Formats: sequence, C-alpha cells, structure tokens
Amino acid sequence: MVLKLYGSPLSTCTRRVAIVLKEKNVPYEFFPVNLATGAHKSPEYLAKQPFGQVPYIEEEDGFQLFESRAIGRYIAVKYAGQGNKVLPDPADLRAVAKFEQAASIELTNFDPFASQIAFEKVFKGGKGLGPADPKVVESLTRQLLLKLDAYEIILSKQKYLAGDEVTLADLFHITYGAMLAPLGVDALEDASKRPHLARWWKDITSRPSWQAVKDGA
Repeated sequence: MVLKLYGSPLSTCTRRVAIVLKEKNVPYEFFPVNLATGAHKSPEYLAKQPFGQVPYIEEEDGFQLFESRAIGRYIAVKYAGQGNKVLPDPADLRAVAKFEQAASIELTNFDPFASQIAFEKVFKGGKGLGPADPKVVESLTRQLLLKLDAYEIILSKQKYLAGDEVTLADLFHITYGAMLAPLGVDALEDASKRPHLARWWKDITSRPSWQAVKDGA
C-alpha cells in the first residue's frame, strides 16, 4: 500500500508531513495541488478538505486525513515499529506529558510568530494583499525572540524540547523555521546569542528527512 499525499511541493505544511513520512520510512505518492490556479478551492478538493488548504493524505482503503500535525501524529503511531522513533513510549505517562508540553510550545509560542512573519514577507504579496507591513514584522520578530529566550533555557537543560530524544514537537518547527533566516530574521542560527538553541536547530535541520524534502515534498 502506498499512501497518497496531496499538497503543494513547497508548502510548509505539506513538507511538514513529508518530513514525518521520511522519518518513518513510509513510501508515498505525491499529488501536486496547484495553488496558483485555485485548485485547492475547487468543489472536488473542498469535498475532501473543506477548509481548502494543503495537505491531506489518502490511504488505499479510502481513509482521508487533513491538518499536518494530525497527519504527522497518525503516521508516527501507525508506523511506530519502523523508521526513527519520533514519539515517546505511550506507556511512559510522564514522557508523553513532556511531549505534549513540547508540542504545545511549538503550536502556541513559535508557529503564530514564524508563520505570520512568513505571511507578511512572502505570502501576503502573493495573495494580492499588498506589501509587508514593517511595523507588524518588527512586532512579530520582537515577540518571537522573547519566546526563543525561553527555548534557550529549556534547551540548556536537555537536548530536545521534550527531553533527550527527538520528537515530532522538534520536527514540526522545521518548515517555518527554515524560512526565517532568508527573510532576515536570524533567530535560530545565532550561536553567540542562544548557543543551545543554535545547537538544537543545526541538529534537527541536519536530519536526512529534512534534507530530502527541503526543496520539495
């Protein structure tokens, strides 16, 4: 059985799923969705992804799932016995709790700022909404840097956000995080300011899974 991944090759969320598929050695067939022509807003697409967003997956028996983080968790659990371990042992309640804490950190303390910086500086113009607002970018960047100060504290005590083993919570940062430096926000790579954060970032972005999909799912 080959899983089908529907998305845009350079979409941050599509590549987030592709990272997990690579980590778990799950073969997949990629079906590109042309965002430029509005294919994701067609009636046929909306019947499968009612928000008109990418990506979604479909399995051989017709099971479909959207939302990149939900897909990542599903793949990690379904294929727990193969590839790299990216979730804690479900029997270890405290490890699971630490993972959930780390996953919440990414969702609430990183993504809202990194994704909105990317929206202002990249996606806004593409949607015909005008140029980036420098004041908005400055505010978002300032807030993100404050959040990353907390990351530095956490990562000074352990290797990854959930402990000493990599998890989905770390990997979920990669696609938006990789956009920051090219957009002029040197928040993750500056070892002179946040050495533990920089060490962590170099670690997770050096993984073969990201190297395999960084230029397209």
